[in-house]
Amino acid sequence: MNTKNIEDKAERKTAKRAARKAAPAKAKRAAGVARGSMKKKIRHQAQGQRKR
Repeated sequence: MNTKNIEDKAERKTAKRAARKAAPAKAKRAAGVARGSMKKKIRHQAQGQRKR
């Protein structure tokens, strides 16, 4: 939902909540799919470095 042009914070919040409630429910994740399956994989991590 695009709420860019709603100035009032409270009004924007109510609009977003209403849109979230009206949206169809998201499908459950398939049984065999890992939670991090879409994450970027790394081959080798250097000691003391951040992964991503």
